[in-house]
Amino acid sequence: TFGTAPGQISNLTQLNASLAAVNAQASIDSLTGKITITSTNDFGADNLSVTVAGSTAFASSTTSAIIGGDGAAARKNAVATYNGLLTQINQLAADASFNGLNLLAGDSLKVVFNERGTSLLSVQGTTVNTGTLGLGPIDPDGFQENGAIAKVITTISSASSQLKSEASSLGSNLAVVQNRQDFTKQIINVLDTGAGNLVNADLNEEAANSQALSTRNSLGISALSLANQAQQAVLQLLR
Repeated sequence: TFGTAPGQISNLTQLNASLAAVNAQASIDSLTGKITITSTNDFGADNLSVTVAGSTAFASSTTSAIIGGDGAAARKNAVATYNGLLTQINQLAADASFNGLNLLAGDSLKVVFNERGTSLLSVQGTTVNTGTLGLGPIDPDGFQENGAIAKVITTISSASSQLKSEASSLGSNLAVVQNRQDFTKQIINVLDTGAGNLVNADLNEEAANSQALSTRNSLGISALSLANQAQQAVLQLLR
């Protein structure tokens, strides 16, 4: 507040002493009396209000941070890239569906583990988009201040933590489903083995039986041949 009362600012030295705490300095045009305040703060376009003897002399839009040249173009390009990524995030979340079910759109999934439906797992999805993550589009000049960029980085960090939490929840449910799947596969293998033991032939035993049968058949043929030869010999003697 400009004035001569205690605690008020009445000259340039006092003004600069007050502004030093926020990394700013003031100068006065000797011809026009215009006060120019230069700030090195990251938030160079923050609102500024000065009161002269209890009356507001100038307010909010009197200051601005201006970056020119390649720096300004690079930051505008960064804004365009950022806004484009927001669109991609929404499209990616909308396309993350399978068989008409999208857990990133708030759908729920029921996984049944037995034929009677008495053992199951319910998975509740969460709507994920830039709105629920707190991310919004940035104006073309929105990255002209380092402080504004810092705010966006903080928001992105918060959104990342939210996504990690959701991914952790889905990962836990996935682990349960995979464990049940592995258990079911093992049960199937055990049942297949048991059924095979009941109905499948023992190849070694059957091979031995086949060999024995073949041997008996050969012996039988040989015995018949010998018997026939003996009968022929008896006939020859009778003749």
